[in-house]
Order: sequence, then structure tokens, then C-alpha cells
Amino acid sequence: MVTSSLGPPRAGGHATLYDAVGGMAFFERLVREFYDRVAADDVLVGLYPEPDDLEPARQRLWLFLGQYFGGPTTYSDERGHPRLRMRHHPFVIDPDARDRWLAAMRGALDAVAASEALDAEMWTYFTMAAEAMRNAE
Repeated sequence: MVTSSLGPPRAGGHATLYDAVGGMAFFERLVREFYDRVAADDVLVGLYPEPDDLEPARQRLWLFLGQYFGGPTTYSDERGHPRLRMRHHPFVIDPDARDRWLAAMRGALDAVAASEALDAEMWTYFTMAAEAMRNAE
């Protein structure tokens, strides 16, 4: 979980990024914007087992990001530990796929217009995670 000094205080005097962006509605918008871009990218959409129905993937990412950034634990409650590398291992994620994923996420972040500080915190995570998922050259 990521904590932030931004946003309203929580127990212990720290606010989460989740709180600072206004909760789950922010992550729903972010993921909607992201998957609109995924659907328009032949390489990215081709990585999905069911490219004609991205709704299950959309919901998983929305719940994961909400939880990761300090929201409810619904993702783990429903799916267990995220195990991101294991879950992504069956898909060939090379530098091109990674960069396309990052471009789609960058566009989504720009569309939802979080504050500069919150955007930077999320972008740091996304760039690290995208590289960690890469499993091919």
C-alpha cells in the first residue's frame, strides 16, 4: 500500500493516495480511460485471452489499483495475493508491449488529470510495474 502526505488524514495521521484522489471513482475512470486505449491498440488487445470482452480485465485492474494505492482489499479478498508476475507470465511482454502499455496508461493519467504530485507517485509505480512484467526481449 502506498501512503501519501497529501489528502485528508487517516488513522495514524497518514492519508493514502486512494483518499487523496477521491477514492474508487478515480480508479474506475482511470481504468476506463486505460482500457479504451488498450482496445484501440492491436498489440495490447492481442495480449488478452478474450480481446472482445475486456470488462473482466478492466474490473480486476480497477480493484487492484484501488487496493494498491490504499483502498479496500476487494481485489485480494476475491482473487488472493496479486502475484502480478505469475499472472502475467503466460503473455509475451516485450519492450514494445511494455512501452505501449505505458503509453496507454500515460494517456489515461493525463485524461483523469490528477494533481502533479499524485500523478508522479502513480507514474513511478506504473513504470516500475511495467518493467517488472516484461518477460521477453
